[in-house]
Amino acid sequence: MAYEIDKSKLDEILAQHKLSKEDYEHIVKILGREPNLVELGIFSAMWSEHCSYKSSKIYLKGFPTEAPWVIQGPGENAGVIDIGGNMAAVFKMESHNHPSFIEPYQGAATGVGGILRDVFTMGARPVANLNAIRFAHIESNDEIAKLHKHLLSGVVAGIAGYGNCVGVPTIGGETAFEDSYKGNILVNAFSLGICKQDEIFYAKAEGVGNPVIYVGSKTGRDGLGGAVMSSDSFKEGDEDQRPTVQVGDPFTEKLLMEACLELFKTDYIVGIQDMGAAGLTSSSFEMASKSGSGLKMYLDKVPMREEGMNPYELMLSESQERMLICAKKGYEDKVIEIFKKYDLDAEVIGEVTDSGVVELYWHGEKVAEVPVGPITDEAPELCRPVKEPEYLKEIKNIEIPEIELQKAFEEMIKLPEVVDKAWIYEQYDSMVGTSTVDTKRVDGSVLWVKENNKFLGMSADCNARFCYINPRLGAAAAVMETGRNVAVKKITPKAITDCLNFGNPENPEIMWQFKEACEGIKEACRELNTPVVSGNVSLYNENEGEGVYPTPEIAMVGVGDSFRSSELKKEGNSIYILGETKSEFGGSLYLKTFANKVAGIHPKVDFKKELILWEVLQSDLIESAKDISTGGIAIAAYKWACISDKGLNLNIKVNDKKDIFSESLSRALVEIEPQNEEEFEKLCKEKGIYFEKIGSVGGEKIKINDVEIPLQKAKDIYFNTFPKIMSNAVEDLADELMER
Repeated sequence: MAYEIDKSKLDEILAQHKLSKEDYEHIVKILGREPNLVELGIFSAMWSEHCSYKSSKIYLKGFPTEAPWVIQGPGENAGVIDIGGNMAAVFKMESHNHPSFIEPYQGAATGVGGILRDVFTMGARPVANLNAIRFAHIESNDEIAKLHKHLLSGVVAGIAGYGNCVGVPTIGGETAFEDSYKGNILVNAFSLGICKQDEIFYAKAEGVGNPVIYVGSKTGRDGLGGAVMSSDSFKEGDEDQRPTVQVGDPFTEKLLMEACLELFKTDYIVGIQDMGAAGLTSSSFEMASKSGSGLKMYLDKVPMREEGMNPYELMLSESQERMLICAKKGYEDKVIEIFKKYDLDAEVIGEVTDSGVVELYWHGEKVAEVPVGPITDEAPELCRPVKEPEYLKEIKNIEIPEIELQKAFEEMIKLPEVVDKAWIYEQYDSMVGTSTVDTKRVDGSVLWVKENNKFLGMSADCNARFCYINPRLGAAAAVMETGRNVAVKKITPKAITDCLNFGNPENPEIMWQFKEACEGIKEACRELNTPVVSGNVSLYNENEGEGVYPTPEIAMVGVGDSFRSSELKKEGNSIYILGETKSEFGGSLYLKTFANKVAGIHPKVDFKKELILWEVLQSDLIESAKDISTGGIAIAAYKWACISDKGLNLNIKVNDKKDIFSESLSRALVEIEPQNEEEFEKLCKEKGIYFEKIGSVGGEKIKINDVEIPLQKAKDIYFNTFPKIMSNAVEDLADELMER
């Protein structure tokens, strides 16, 4: 076979492929000979952190993945749950962190494109997207702020440009700002699709002689090394790695999606797989692996858009908008006809064998022969050292600043993390498809499923400050909060997908954070009965040795027969608080703002109280509800009043005046009509939940204990602060794109 490796440069070649000497010896043992460069590239991609989860898989074991409503758990392109009426929701979340830092527009855009393909590959039409994006501070005029306003502008434009063109609404998400992300932003994309339960498709290639068909865009050199690049830390100069970032075409994606969904209505195929990370390599080996089959592929038949491409490049390219299909023998022309109708490339490039080996040919010459089983089953499974971080010893005992309450309130309500992000979400088309039913973008988002008249609630969230001071409890709290964001909409939380963003796994302190976060998710999902149905791990999120805060992003999906919108309904209605408020400021926004520290003791976690809160929030007696989280009661009430254009007059019993900013968990504010108060209080007593009537809706101001602000002034701050911060960013981005 050709493409022999120059042995004198073996160390350099292994380093380029992020393979160790031990990995190489293992590869030689599997093959029974020295690999050539094509084979080494295949092993490098399949054994990368991004594809093999080699550092994380030992901690992912034990995630609760089953429930009566779970149709497909982890292991396929996306998870699937039963939503009633023979309908299923298909969803997943993934990261595109490294590409988005290098090239924010294309990095974010192709992140959206990739997650959409994960969903429609399963036979589901995507109907909703969320995103979770994280940057450093943007409110000043220093160099970091300027850079991150630029990155934020590019990321938002990329998400909007791709999702809007494909015609899938972006209906919610979160944006956070911490300086731990200054050298490595996070861009996590979530998509959810709908299909009939008996029309779900899986990634498999079986049936000897069945043709393997390549469909979609032509293959280029964009994205080469993307999976391997995502398995490494940033260092100075890496912002120039644009060749490792894929280039997306949303119009082709739309055609590909429609062609695939038309194909799924036929009986022509056995299986289908998206060409995501590691491109043709991962799609072919994963399909063969799941079926215990082998493949022969003729790479010179792959549609190419660049001159002089070779087998190594064709196997590792991460060009976008491509799929691999295993068709039934004799139906290949019918499959190709569908894709040609949409003006997409479609070529038979191989066939299924029973050899258990993937054989690659280039103009008649065999250029690679790799056994399927070992490359997947014998991927390295590392048990990296773990060590509790030293910083945890220094942050437990922290003095909470005593700031004059009115001053504290006025400072916190204008923070970028708190104010309305219409500047971001108005760039997204949230109403295409006509199924979005809650557009206030507070807490969870809601979608109507017309096929069965159900409502799907969804939320993406993670308090990374909590995770920094206690990764286990912080991760559990993320599951709790996303569930609470769905429950306030009168929807029952059902299952999660996750995206676990951490620093360098070669650092024992990072691996300890990861291990602890996984344990927190496991416990929360078991206790709250919300299994994990899909997910993603993103490691090496650091720059020059400085890692991001542990950020186990959680997306929750729930199902309901009805829903309630976010805004306050009627002046004169009563406001109650559900759940106890304690003096808990560990990891709080108040502490970060006024002590410039992320420190302290994590708020108490009580899953039973959380579940009871979710149950009470399903009551028809509640007119509207608002989750209490970042910034405490004061910030929750401020947001609620502003989005509702109604005043609030609240007086809550607290142990300390500043507890209106406490971030105790398992709490919500609810609006009750006066005639329903007695029945509501009876329900709370029966459920055993703490409740307190704290005020009413109405008036021209927002008042919470000793702080107050005129409603119109509050709205001006809430709705107009973020556009002012970002005022120059759009113009700068437009100029840069024009220059290119």
